[in-house]
Amino acid sequence: MKIGIDCRLWGETGIGRYIRNLVLNLQKLDQKNEYVLFVLPKNREETLHFVQNDNFKIIVADIRWHTISEQLKFPQILSKENLDLAHFPYHSVPIFYNKPFVLTIHDLIPYNFPTGKASALPFFLYWLKFLAYKYVLINAAKKARKIIAVSNATKDEIIDHLNVDSSKVTVAYEGVDSVIQNAKIKNQNYNSKFKIKDYFLCIGNAFPHKNLERLWEAFSVFRRNDAKLILVGKEDYFYKRLKKKAQDLNFSDRVVLLQNVSDQELTDLYRNAIALIMPSLMEGFGLPALEAMANKCLVLASDIPALREVCADAAIYFDPYDIKDIVMRMEEACSNDTHYYSDKKKKGLERAKLFSWQKMAKHTLEAYNSLTL
Repeated sequence: MKIGIDCRLWGETGIGRYIRNLVLNLQKLDQKNEYVLFVLPKNREETLHFVQNDNFKIIVADIRWHTISEQLKFPQILSKENLDLAHFPYHSVPIFYNKPFVLTIHDLIPYNFPTGKASALPFFLYWLKFLAYKYVLINAAKKARKIIAVSNATKDEIIDHLNVDSSKVTVAYEGVDSVIQNAKIKNQNYNSKFKIKDYFLCIGNAFPHKNLERLWEAFSVFRRNDAKLILVGKEDYFYKRLKKKAQDLNFSDRVVLLQNVSDQELTDLYRNAIALIMPSLMEGFGLPALEAMANKCLVLASDIPALREVCADAAIYFDPYDIKDIVMRMEEACSNDTHYYSDKKKKGLERAKLFSWQKMAKHTLEAYNSLTL
């Protein structure tokens, strides 16, 4: 079988990390099928070094996602390769692509959480973009031969909102990168380099569903004035809005943004934090929580289905809409009850062992092979 994988989002974070680990582990598991990886020009060299198997080849597709070219030109590039099956690890599937494909859906956050605050675009343009997203997603879910969800929480949402039969949806959990899980702590830790001793860690973007505005409010009344909040992300429109809120709440000196953090540095940050805190209103999986548990970092998490599914009894949960509850959990994490939190960390480490990128690739390969083409 000749399988094409849309790797245009190849990278170090989010879906890019998912794609990278899928390709890495499929190489270990499958020497039978033939694979074609479609990458952007900027990622060609990295992908060439990454791919070792003879049954994998790389095609440059200089097509950005969410563009007219994606809808009109990308199907032509795919068709030239005479694929038996395509895999789109992201919902942006060309609406005119009519050959068999598998679709990975990581979450339905834009679908379930539509808000003009989630975009830097003018309100009218945002809603046009949202309607286009919704149409493309529904069309892709309808036409896909198989849908891979990254959690049962996401699977349930797909079935409920996209009118998809449950037999069409399978679950393949995400995993932890070996470089993050097995990294050795440097003598000069990343946090000590920045002279930050006690801190809570928050990973990811600052989109509205991440609920960072409530975390900001909670942190502004948090009693430990010596503790800081480290956000690993990027300084975009959304972070700048939060930066102003921190100034308004008079604690901007206690918030630190770190950008372009390497895997080794991220490992050090997890292992030296008071806790990872995830106040999200919605998640498809919750990869930072899994990475934190793999590094014996205490996890404070929103009481939402996806995070419950990933962390089970290894995390401490709070109501993401209740600022007092968030503050209370942060204060408890700084308490002297070391036995209780040590037990949570041990449970987290054991819990993290249940998830791996190799299992994800194995379940994905099973999804490919289950289809009669």
